[in-house]
Amino acid sequence: MGKAKGIKGNPMLKYKHFVFPAFLGILIIFAVLFEYVWETALPFDFSIISLIVAGGYVIKSTVEATIELKKVTAGILVVFALIGTTYVGEYLAGAIVAFMMIFGEFLEEVTLEKTKDAVRDLIKFVPNTCRKKISNEYKVVPLYEIEVGDYVQVIPGERIPVDGIIIAGQAAINEASITGESMPVDKTSGDQVYVGSLNETGVIEVKTEKIGSDTVLGKIIKTVHMAQNNKGDAQKAADEFAKYFVPIIVVICIAVWFMTKDIMRAMTILVIACPCALVLATPTAVVASVGNAAKKGILIKGGVVIENSAKVTVVCLDKTGTITKGKPKVVDFVQFNNWNRREVIETAAMVEKNSQHPIGKAIVEFIKKDGTVGMENIPDAEFEMLFGRGVKVKFNEALYEVSNKKVLKDHIYSQEIKNYLESQEKMGRTALAVIKNGSIIGALAVADTIRDTAKSAIEGLKGLGLKRIIMLTGDNEAAAKTISEEVGITEFRANLLPEDKLDIIRKLQSQGEVVAMIGDGVNDAPALVLSDVGIAMGAVGTDVAIEAANIALMSDNIELLAPTFALSRRTYKIIKQNIWFFSVVVNIVGVYFSGMGWLNPIIAAIIHNASSVFVVINSSRLLTYK
Repeated sequence: MGKAKGIKGNPMLKYKHFVFPAFLGILIIFAVLFEYVWETALPFDFSIISLIVAGGYVIKSTVEATIELKKVTAGILVVFALIGTTYVGEYLAGAIVAFMMIFGEFLEEVTLEKTKDAVRDLIKFVPNTCRKKISNEYKVVPLYEIEVGDYVQVIPGERIPVDGIIIAGQAAINEASITGESMPVDKTSGDQVYVGSLNETGVIEVKTEKIGSDTVLGKIIKTVHMAQNNKGDAQKAADEFAKYFVPIIVVICIAVWFMTKDIMRAMTILVIACPCALVLATPTAVVASVGNAAKKGILIKGGVVIENSAKVTVVCLDKTGTITKGKPKVVDFVQFNNWNRREVIETAAMVEKNSQHPIGKAIVEFIKKDGTVGMENIPDAEFEMLFGRGVKVKFNEALYEVSNKKVLKDHIYSQEIKNYLESQEKMGRTALAVIKNGSIIGALAVADTIRDTAKSAIEGLKGLGLKRIIMLTGDNEAAAKTISEEVGITEFRANLLPEDKLDIIRKLQSQGEVVAMIGDGVNDAPALVLSDVGIAMGAVGTDVAIEAANIALMSDNIELLAPTFALSRRTYKIIKQNIWFFSVVVNIVGVYFSGMGWLNPIIAAIIHNASSVFVVINSSRLLTYK
């Protein structure tokens, strides 16, 4: 059994990084302010002290990085610059260059802490202790003592410490930390609960099913941590650029020195050309974006996913469970031939009382909400399944039946009855006749209802310029047409098998389209994997969805689709700004100015570090993007 660990970390800001640059700054200030004092008091230039301390640190760090990565790093350029400034006796300039590099790293570290706050916020939702059942008593123990199979108690105001199932009690659970939905969900015995969720009311007993990094929250945190390593084409191009950058800069330095005989110009080029901003360009933006999304219950798996999402041209949506709720519901009810409502409902209740079929359960749910009769007053009857037709029961010699329009061939019926059944079927609904002792006394229609937010979600996608939206469904043409028209989708494909959906995606991709597929993450897993961007709806608690999809919407809120694409586009735009403006353009212009002798090493170091900090600040804007 694994212990409940793997989520918690050390969220404290590393203040120790401030001490070293502060010390170096004081040394340099002393060297400048008391220059004449040191000249008379010391047999050497005081600036050498700060140069040795700062330069030694930079050289040590660069050598270690070069050995670890087994390749020449951009830090080599700074080492060359330090050697050059020392060679020409510009000790103070060398010290300031080294200080600016170290101070720049400190600023990047501090600023990057902001992009990691989203992960820390998630980690804060995990309690340190919980109430574990030991010898029929609940005792407060550290979270790491919990194992799969243990029973824990959660009282109002406490956060749930594990992923598990409620075995006793009921409560209103706020799952905003997982799904992004702020409204609490009423849960009782048999319902799933997730670590980090807040118990707002009620006392519940939970059986532990998952702990630590195996929980839903643990997987979210893991994905956020790993996201920055999932690079897109833009960052791959930048990495390729950086690989050839060092030798190119070295050649330029040699050429400038050869033509001008000015070693300081060459040293300045080395200082300003270090591509730190290029290295930070994508990871900072991706971490900030993924962290922002995670707070909203959107799980994005890295840079390549963000880039593909930004380029999507066609959105394919599965119908059941995505556009619709995936749960049948009685949407219409009528009585025929002057039969009263109570008798029709009692007949339907008699037939469907013990049904395990989804449609039967929907009818029972309708009867309970209607309130005309109480299900507890309906007796049990002899049950008979009519394959391909419906259900029939017998009670006290009376026959009751709920079946589809196939019953018409066995009964006398009016044109009104026929018209009703046919009209409902044309709307894509399941039409059922209610029969008592051979007489059709009423009818009802059952359908998978459209999500309340589906239409506004489609409008949101269109508002982003995604004009081609296709609904994919295994339902018949009539049902597909009705639903697509109601939500504002102009293109649909009906009567599809799972392999048909794959063929449609392949065809769209062969036409040069970048395809996003949105489904429930279980039945649609192959289509999610094949598409350029697979988005799973309502993925909370569904391991298959989280694994198969590039993006997982932890709740079933379809309105999150448009914000997801909008965030991806914004992130991709910022990544390109970081790479091409703050990194490439600044370096090219800086190298040119340095070669012309318009910059010195100190100014070059300031500009170099400023570009890196601007990259991080630019990326940090994504943390608050709405």
